[in-house]
Order: sequence, then C-alpha cells, then structure tokens
Amino acid sequence: MSERISREELVKIYNIEVTFFDELVDSGLLHIETENEIRYLMYEDLPSFERFANWHYDLEINLPGLEVIDDMLKKMEDLKQKNRELMNKLSAISDKYEEG
Repeated sequence: MSERISREELVKIYNIEVTFFDELVDSGLLHIETENEIRYLMYEDLPSFERFANWHYDLEINLPGLEVIDDMLKKMEDLKQKNRELMNKLSAISDKYEEG
C-alpha cells in the first residue's frame, strides 16, 4: 500500500480548515482515497496540496482562482512537452538533411 496521510492529520499539521481540503477534493484539484469513511491524501500528492494551501492562505487566492492557475500550469507543461517533441523532430530532420 502507498504511503498516505489522513485529512484530519493534514488539518492539524497545516492548520487549515477541513472545508478547504474538502473543496479541493470536490473541485478535482486533489484526489483522495477513502477507507472506513476516512479520507486520505497520498504522499505523492502532498506537494500539490501544499502549493494550493500556500496560494490560498498566503496569497489569498480563492478556489476558482486555484482552479484557473492549476489549469494554466497544466496547459503550460503540455505546451512545453509538445515544444520539446517538435524540437526533437526538427533536429532529426535537420540531421538527415545535413547527412544527405
């Protein structure tokens, strides 16, 4: 089983509101596991949770703002990946042209 932390532990450790955590889950920004009616966040998702909590509590960004920022960052990463792929293809074409 993967390492995980319960919602209740997160609330205590990070001093956040339970409703904030639940809103992140309900909006699809966080994905959880539920076992015996206890909600768990996987350790691998902690960086995302911490980022959202920092943006919300430190920068006072509301949930819709978090959703927009998260979506834009994902789109930027997709574009970066596509750009790398295109650059690799261009490099391969260029190499073939120089050989020929």
